[in-house]
Amino acid sequence: MVGFELAGGVQLRLLTDHDVEELHALVTGNRDHLARWLPWAARQTVADTRAFVRMTRRQFAENNGFQMAIVQAGRIVGVVGYHSISWPNRSTTIGYWLAEEAQGRGTMTSAVRALVDHAFDTWGLNRVEIRAAVENARSRAVAERLGFREEGTLRQAERVGERFVDHVVYGMLVGDWPRLSRG
Repeated sequence: MVGFELAGGVQLRLLTDHDVEELHALVTGNRDHLARWLPWAARQTVADTRAFVRMTRRQFAENNGFQMAIVQAGRIVGVVGYHSISWPNRSTTIGYWLAEEAQGRGTMTSAVRALVDHAFDTWGLNRVEIRAAVENARSRAVAERLGFREEGTLRQAERVGERFVDHVVYGMLVGDWPRLSRG
């Protein structure tokens, strides 16, 4: 099984069926915060959360990436994972979200760093991409802190609620990944 230990006692672990209720409660408690940027958050039901967790297990079994619970002090505070992997192109995209009360401590930056390290060092990928809404300063800051290069803007790339949001595309190539992050 895949798992990561991060600084400050934070753990990244695969999601299981036992996480459905806790994960759904976290989404519900952060609905307004998450729904500003994530199209699924406004209407996420327990059944949707269960389907998501089961999809993550299939994704892992099919060697197409994985989603991880971000666990702090024994509680899930967010999710980070690969959307999918393009093995022929040796590339992937990473997505993430964090509960509002868990932000501002470097947790997501450390979590994304661990996944980028895994993508390059374990899987031998060449490219990792992150996309974030232009106005989502916190998500963009994660990519920028890690040295991802801003490559462009996709206009009206995603519908969130009743509005379309532009996405900034960030890319990192294996040859540009800072060696300092690798122990």
